[in-house]
Amino acid sequence: MEQSDRFKLEIAEFLAPIARQYPNRSDISFVCIGTDRSTGDCFGPLVGTLLREQGWEDVIGTMEQPCDAYAVEQAVLKAENRPVVIAIDACLGKPQSVGAFLAKAGPLQPGAATGRRLPPVGHYSIAGVVNALSHKPYITIQTTSLYHVMQMAEQLAAAIAGAWPGSKRRIKWTEEERVYFG
Repeated sequence: MEQSDRFKLEIAEFLAPIARQYPNRSDISFVCIGTDRSTGDCFGPLVGTLLREQGWEDVIGTMEQPCDAYAVEQAVLKAENRPVVIAIDACLGKPQSVGAFLAKAGPLQPGAATGRRLPPVGHYSIAGVVNALSHKPYITIQTTSLYHVMQMAEQLAAAIAGAWPGSKRRIKWTEEERVYFG
């Protein structure tokens, strides 16, 4: 199994129990953090845009209206009374983790890679490792491959669509993903 396929299955395994516990799509809110002005940091808004295309209604942070560092506090306030908030953001990590999704129960701490202090957000968090951490993280996130980030955004959006069926947009599934999602 290729590394990217393994990462896709791991995120699907993370999402499956959340979807079983909260099967109603209207209970789920996504806060997709990032900006459209940085290739690496546009991961969150790209995912948010794809989720909107799938028919998700409660999405904060898209390419059209990003949830950047200046909008995170407002997004936290807007989402705080929602039953389930899944926060999505880009991050930098170990070279062997590039392309992986770091998912956990609990809030995401946006801006950590660049040293910003922003409020934590989400009941669940998913960070996409878009590039390797370097001694100049701001430059690294700015110069990350857009193609790679777009592929990761498509993978995460496809995993979310698989966990909560009913998406408006058809997703291309591999045979292995079809078996996992049924």
